[in-house]
Amino acid sequence: QVQLVESGGGLVQAGGSLRLSCAASGRTFSSLAMGWFRQAPGKEREFVAAISWSGDTKYYADSVKGRFTISRDSAKITVYLQMDSLKPGDTAIYVCAARSLRATMIAQDYNYWGQGTQVTVSS
Repeated sequence: QVQLVESGGGLVQAGGSLRLSCAASGRTFSSLAMGWFRQAPGKEREFVAAISWSGDTKYYADSVKGRFTISRDSAKITVYLQMDSLKPGDTAIYVCAARSLRATMIAQDYNYWGQGTQVTVSS
């Protein structure tokens, strides 16, 4: 079993930055691919970014490419999402997810989910 706990959300003005963290516990962290998804009110959950267990492979949604960066620190058992140039459209609950094998952009592929952290971007 894997437990995931997100942190780092908050309220920020458009153009600002936030850094989300996802701390994993309960299983060998280095064997898991990790992903970030988000869900805004009234909208379906959507993929944001994912990273392989090695950290060598990364995927991004087109809407965040060039603005968001996913990374992981295996020693500290944490995955990060650096969010720059934030827009009001980025407002959502951001949720961390984990799965065995390779990283994907499909929510249904992920077995473990955190509770989420709220990100609000004001105009």
